[in-house]
Order: sequence, then C-alpha cells, then structure tokens
Amino acid sequence: MATQVIASNGMMTASRKSVEATAAERNLSLFAQQQRARRGPTPEVFFAKRFDNSRLVKAADPQRVREMRTFACAMAMLFALVMVYGWQHFSSIEYGYRVESEKQQVVQLEEQNRQLRLTEAQLGDPARIDRMAKHLGLDAPRPGQVVRPDASVDPNGPVLAQMTPAMPLR
Repeated sequence: MATQVIASNGMMTASRKSVEATAAERNLSLFAQQQRARRGPTPEVFFAKRFDNSRLVKAADPQRVREMRTFACAMAMLFALVMVYGWQHFSSIEYGYRVESEKQQVVQLEEQNRQLRLTEAQLGDPARIDRMAKHLGLDAPRPGQVVRPDASVDPNGPVLAQMTPAMPLR
C-alpha cells in the first residue's frame, strides 16, 4: 500500500515537470517569434519576479499616527464648521420665508379689519337704523321708556330725588 502511494507521487511530480517543460518550451518559441517580428536595434528584456509579502509585518510609526490623528481632528473641525455654516444659512433662508409669510398675513388682516370697520360704520348709521325702524312700524321712544344697562340717567326721562345720609361729626 505504501509503495503505491510513493509510486503515484513520483508520477505526479514527473507529469508536473513535463507540463512545466512544455510551458517553458512554448514560452521560448513565442519569445523567438517576437524577436523575429520586432524591428529596431534594441531587444526587449522581460524579467519575471515573484514577490511574497505575506511574511511582512508593518512596523508602528508613532509620528505618522500622530500626524493622522491631527489631520483627522482638523478635518472633523472643518466639517463641523461647514455644517454649522450650512445650518445657519438654511435657517436664515427659512426665517426669511417665515417673515414674508407673516408680512402677507398682516397685510391681509389689516385689509380685513378695514372692511369690518367700514361694515360696522355702515350698519351703525343712525339714518339707516331710523329707516329700518319706520319700515318695521317702530317710532321714537317716550320719556322714561329707555333703561340703560350702565345705569346712566336718561336726560329725557323723569328723575327721582335721592338723599344720601350725612356722616356724623366726632
């Protein structure tokens, strides 16, 4: 059993070597064809280099780390300043729109107030009220018929005499 494994490993290495040899022969023939096809005095030289960087370890550089931290802090501060500027700028634009909206609302309310005062003046016109009263069959009030809710005295009505008690002297 062990002899079979050894024999098969030998055949694998032999077949691998034959594949590499045929690849090398093919590469040489291609290179020869390129040299024949080329014009000019200088031949081109190709070097195949294989690098294995898997065993390399990056060394810590405290100065570079400090520079990167400083750069990161500076960029963070710059970003914060740009964001604050942008926030202020867009807030000022928003407040400008609000102010314009409030101005339009004030103008609208002033116009509405003017219309309401005009309507009140038209409705409170004594000649209009008198015409409407006569149309409804009403006439002028008689003396003493009007009672004011604020308890003021009607100059056309009868007046009762009132007496206030005097304060005793001491």
